[in-house]
Amino acid sequence: MADASRLKATVFVGGLDHAVTQQTLYHAFLPFGDIVEVNLPKPDLPSSKDPHRGFGYVEFETATDATDAIDNMDRSELYGQVIKVAAAKPQKDHNEGLGSKTAVWEQEGWLAEHAVSEEDRQAAEGAREASPTGPMDPMQGLEGLDEAGPRQA
Repeated sequence: MADASRLKATVFVGGLDHAVTQQTLYHAFLPFGDIVEVNLPKPDLPSSKDPHRGFGYVEFETATDATDAIDNMDRSELYGQVIKVAAAKPQKDHNEGLGSKTAVWEQEGWLAEHAVSEEDRQAAEGAREASPTGPMDPMQGLEGLDEAGPRQA
């Protein structure tokens, strides 16, 4: 199955109790269609005693089965916990965004979005040179307001 159609047929299930297993999740979502895979990500820390991170993914055969599961299971209760069921989003690249090992400004996506063209840079410098007095003084025009009390007529 292509990655795009595979993603459309996958749902995110959040807010899971730690008693929930892959088999439990499989049987809870089976009424909505044929399930290809159930995934409960393990905790990042090897010393963690938790069986999973409190969320999982259920991949269906078709996108319509996934939509049915979202419509029927979102905000439902499983093992005493209200669960969140939504369409799965693509996994972010480990080299981009927060949590990356490289600085944000060194990442290709950030640079493409925030880079200033040479034309814009020259226009900004020209605007600065055109104003001979420099930046406007925010206190200009407030000379007579340094005395407290009512004004004398």
